[in-house]
Amino acid sequence: MLTERGEVVAVEADAVWVETLRQSTCGSCAAQKGCGHGLLNRLGSGRRHYIRVLPGSIQPAACRVGDTVDIAIPETVILQGSLVVYLLPLLAMLAGAALAAGQWPASDLAALGGAAAGFALGVFGVRLHAVRHADDPALQPTLLGRTTAQPARVEALELG
Repeated sequence: MLTERGEVVAVEADAVWVETLRQSTCGSCAAQKGCGHGLLNRLGSGRRHYIRVLPGSIQPAACRVGDTVDIAIPETVILQGSLVVYLLPLLAMLAGAALAAGQWPASDLAALGGAAAGFALGVFGVRLHAVRHADDPALQPTLLGRTTAQPARVEALELG
């Protein structure tokens, strides 16, 4: 189970919206300069993300705006999602290139066009998969625990 900590920004009847801050462990990695994740983290360092989180160990009604919560998602979801996002367009591109090259063997331009069409079809397939599974509870993050928010310090103002 992968876990992340975030702050509750909205509470719904069946879920909470959590704001997370992307963190990276790139400082301790040996491939600091040759990694795409490190580059993305440097470009968007400190970016906040909003995630809809379903009930898990605790119910959304137990949360308030400002609470710090722990959320979790199974590792298998990350692995399967990565396979769909990376392999589907790649395999569709290779299949498109092979099909086009089989139809017009003497034309490299046909293979290039087939590869582009296959890649576009693969990206469409990824999008279709995302839309189909958007509400699948097995693929959504869940609430693990909560820490009550500290009450805000209120200072008295003199009006006069």
